[in-house]
Amino acid sequence: MRFELTTTQQSIRNEVREFAEYEIEPRAIELDRQEVYPTDILDELGERRLTGLTLPEAYGGRGEGLVELALMIEELSAALMSVASTVGLHLGVATVVERFGTEEQRDEFLPEMAAFDTVGALGLSEANAGSNKLEMETTAERDGNEWVLDGHKQWVTNFLDADYVLTYAKSGPDRDEPHNISAFLVPTEEFEVEEVWETLGARSVKSPRVSLDDVRVPEDRLVGDEGEGYVQRRAVHSGVNVPARGVGIARAALEDTVAYTSAREQYGQHIGDFQGVRWTVGEMAERVDAARLLTLRAADRAERGHDVVREFSMAKINATQAAVDNATDAIQLHGGMGYTTEHHVERYLRDAKLLTIAGGPNEGHENTLADAVFERHST
Repeated sequence: MRFELTTTQQSIRNEVREFAEYEIEPRAIELDRQEVYPTDILDELGERRLTGLTLPEAYGGRGEGLVELALMIEELSAALMSVASTVGLHLGVATVVERFGTEEQRDEFLPEMAAFDTVGALGLSEANAGSNKLEMETTAERDGNEWVLDGHKQWVTNFLDADYVLTYAKSGPDRDEPHNISAFLVPTEEFEVEEVWETLGARSVKSPRVSLDDVRVPEDRLVGDEGEGYVQRRAVHSGVNVPARGVGIARAALEDTVAYTSAREQYGQHIGDFQGVRWTVGEMAERVDAARLLTLRAADRAERGHDVVREFSMAKINATQAAVDNATDAIQLHGGMGYTTEHHVERYLRDAKLLTIAGGPNEGHENTLADAVFERHST
């Protein structure tokens, strides 16, 4: 079995890596410190149609797959995780429209989403619907040719700069779950912002709590089949962007540590020459490679239509924890300077911790993984 990227995949990785190195990384510390939304960076990614990487060429995208998505997100996350999360979540919304929307919806939204002229955000989680989204309280009631939405959403990443929120709401009785949740494209101006949290990491792109109060949405903003929004969503695997973000942070922490320990001298030698340091760096490299291989495997198998519940949970757990562990080791090996904002490594740890929670907490994925393992080996 050969583990080699195609020429196209190498080209995409190199393009994004060069852009991230020259356009994102030099500004990352300041963007994070000032909590500044990376508007011009995202606009440039839109001009390159990287914000439409997996959308069909007919709608202005690049027509690439999930492996290419994972590679792009890794490169962006290695420079600034907030940029990677914005692109990944936006593409996730666009993919739902592309997969389950009407032809009219695809024509209206996808070309501008590919160019990042229309920006999507995801409205799924709620205060009482975190890990278990079926407990959501937001409702959608049909009234003639409109739907009336009431409720709230939180952790709506990119909301403050988005145009539409793909909003999931209960449109049927609880006895029908999970076939009682529909998805709607709702303009951001229809929401009221209730809370914009100050967070440990991911400071450039906010994830506020927002509410809906008797908001009327026309029938043509229903995305997918009525009552099947949540079920159909499970067939979209753009969530591979979460472990891919972990790979990016883990790799950046490794690269920064190699550079620092190769230059820093103590006791008459580079600290990278001490055996304990070298072993730690070797372990960091192992984590990166394992996380990347698991993530790309999940992406590849999903692209080929396989059931990837096991593979996705394994990649998510491994890659996000690798990001935390590598960032922790990077700070330790940078010494006191690693604890300052003059270096990137302290931000890696703050951003990495989010990834063990986002996309479902790792503990939940541990249960999912165990269930899949027992099911496979008991049949």
